[in-house]
Amino acid sequence: MYKKIRSLFDASMFKFIVVGIINTIVGTTIMMVLYNVAHCGYWFSSGMNYFLTSILSYFLNKYFTFQNKKRSWKIVIRFILNIMICYFLAYGLAEPLVKLLVSGRKSFVENISMLVGMVFFTALNYLGQRFFAFK
Repeated sequence: MYKKIRSLFDASMFKFIVVGIINTIVGTTIMMVLYNVAHCGYWFSSGMNYFLTSILSYFLNKYFTFQNKKRSWKIVIRFILNIMICYFLAYGLAEPLVKLLVSGRKSFVENISMLVGMVFFTALNYLGQRFFAFK
């Protein structure tokens, strides 16, 4: 069990973190501008973040992080499924959890929910990409 857990912390995890930092900067900017400046809703703002940055993430993680050279529609489909499942799980859990723990104006609670959703998404997405999408 210890070996399996330790195997998660290899070079691919650190590369995933670098890619994640790039995606987080780009995605958070997209999400917060759409929500706070363009006054789009919670789901649209967070969804556009993940739709747009997932395209960047696919190429960076496929070739840089996991060094997967295979050309296959199966990989693309697994990647898309992984992103969708992680997105709906992370943001579907984050909003009610934050509403339960934090009170305040709707925009404040939803901003916090989006940040918590990002954390949930990152953890789920790493596992999904490593063991499902680019296995």
